[in-house]
Amino acid sequence: MNNALNLIGRLLIAALFLPAGLAKLSGFEGTVGYITSVGLPMPTAAAVAALAVEILGSVALILGFQTRVAAAVLALFTLVASIYFHAFWVAAPEQAFVQQLLFFKNIGLIGGLMVLVSSGAGAWSLDAKKQAQ
Repeated sequence: MNNALNLIGRLLIAALFLPAGLAKLSGFEGTVGYITSVGLPMPTAAAVAALAVEILGSVALILGFQTRVAAAVLALFTLVASIYFHAFWVAAPEQAFVQQLLFFKNIGLIGGLMVLVSSGAGAWSLDAKKQAQ
């Protein structure tokens, strides 16, 4: 049962990141504009990095390939994105509650990713297949 739950967990986490990465790819200029609006340096490079992390990290989680590394990178990415894009502590009062919800949702997601960092992908993964060889 643990392996099935691990796979389901990886798929559900990827279900958050993969569509976001694909949306950044198809709406690249909008992504660059959004990143520019929060004052991050090198917004084009940041957009490329974000979509690469989200797409490649999702595929890695789905396949269970380099799962610990992928989960750690996604956790760090999510932390940085949360600080810059869901800064409820500086948001306008009418936006603060939603930004706080999004921020703490991401903190919970980071917790799930850290569990994957510590436990790995389980037996139903490319990581396990490689280890068995």
